[in-house]
Amino acid sequence: MTISKELEPVQCEKRRLRREIALAEAERRDPDAKAARARFARLDKDPKTARLEKRLAELEPRIKKSSDPEDLQAISFQQREAFYRCE
Repeated sequence: MTISKELEPVQCEKRRLRREIALAEAERRDPDAKAARARFARLDKDPKTARLEKRLAELEPRIKKSSDPEDLQAISFQQREAFYRCE
């Protein structure tokens, strides 16, 4: 859960950029879409972020298989809270 907390600002920025890219493409603003994609790519290339995202991807399947139902509730709650903090 601490990894998710560390990644939250980056994930918020990526979510915002995805929306920006989709809107720019829908409105056919190619230069804006290209600039947003470039910012998104820079976020993906950050070594610290990449390492944390890789670690989180490795841990998620193990956590989801947990036999403790409170684990899943806590994770779900944290994800919802993070989503609304991004808005």
